[in-house]
Amino acid sequence: MLSGKRIVLGITGSISAYKAAFLTRLLIKEAAEVKVVMTSSAIDFISPLTLATLSKNEVYSDFTSNKDKGTWNNHVALGLWGDLMIIAPATANTLSKMANGEADNFLLATYLSAKCPVYIAPAMDLDMYKHPSTKNNLEQLVSFGNKIIPAESGELASGLDGEGRLAEPENIISFIKKSLRENQPLLGKKVLITAGPTHEALDPVRYLGNRSTGKMGFRLAEKAYELGANVTLVAGPSVQTLKHKDVQRINVTSAQDMFERVVESKDDADIIIMAAAVADYTPVETSDVKIKKKEGNLTIELKRTKDILAELGRFKNNNQLLIGFALETNNALENAKSKLARKNADMIVLNTLEDDGAGFGHQTNKVTILDKDNNFVNYELKSKEEVADDIFSYIVNYTNASKQTN
Repeated sequence: MLSGKRIVLGITGSISAYKAAFLTRLLIKEAAEVKVVMTSSAIDFISPLTLATLSKNEVYSDFTSNKDKGTWNNHVALGLWGDLMIIAPATANTLSKMANGEADNFLLATYLSAKCPVYIAPAMDLDMYKHPSTKNNLEQLVSFGNKIIPAESGELASGLDGEGRLAEPENIISFIKKSLRENQPLLGKKVLITAGPTHEALDPVRYLGNRSTGKMGFRLAEKAYELGANVTLVAGPSVQTLKHKDVQRINVTSAQDMFERVVESKDDADIIIMAAAVADYTPVETSDVKIKKKEGNLTIELKRTKDILAELGRFKNNNQLLIGFALETNNALENAKSKLARKNADMIVLNTLEDDGAGFGHQTNKVTILDKDNNFVNYELKSKEEVADDIFSYIVNYTNASKQTN
């Protein structure tokens, strides 16, 4: 959600300024680009060199970079550069100046120039935080459209115990992520996604599987969450991880396991995306002990697994959107159209091993999206994150068009 975001991080003169190093590090781990602005008093608490090293960018603290050469720092350009501005910690003094439009330092001038959302994390002692003037300043800043990240309770520098501690960096990140989900097109929608392969046991050691890594399904789950949805991910065996802890992950192993968990969850889902590579066949019998090597060939009898997508298509209600995936090796478009009709799906996302960089094991994919209204769109080879963007853009536009038709 913060990946690729340009973030201006403002730091003011509080003892909690040391937490800005951890916050900067977390933002970088989120793949954001960070530029730090410090007040002169903040430098007494944390070194600009530390923050420059962590952010991999120059740290700004004055209107000139080098007073000898008179190199000008453009606060207007910096304010316009940011997709987000975070001021953490924000002292009582800085809150007062922000609320009253003062610009006696580079940070305040940058704030007044910013056109992006601004998040403010106060930090001060208990009595200062509770003072009516501070409360008024916070209310004034909220009225300007700023977001306040509430101070936390705990032991303070004065020795008092209570509200006023700077929110922990992890909580600042979490607050911002939740805030960014507000007013997103899938806010409140329930999305069910499957991902990864299934493993069909032959014996306690061996299984039948496929080359799916689950990357595409996991990226779809993350994108759905960022668009505001409540996401359940049913994942087969995969080493993939989720960036967003609020995505509910249900781990399964076999096709039968996945069938049961998907069917349990299907009725509440508004959107179902079957991105998993589910086995079509499973052994009729599974040995309780390891099958020993012996002379001659080994014959294993297989039976069909339950068709999850077809089952969902049979019982989906009018308010559900059902999307299947089709990985083809030949006659790709014809096979995808047939699958769309046979499974009673609303869309099929087609990819083919005929395209270099598409399919299992790649960081990229090349897809075509078909819908039941006979529309289809071909997309270029892209990263799987970008493919997830394309898929959900199609879903949102399709949903909006359906609402207008109805």
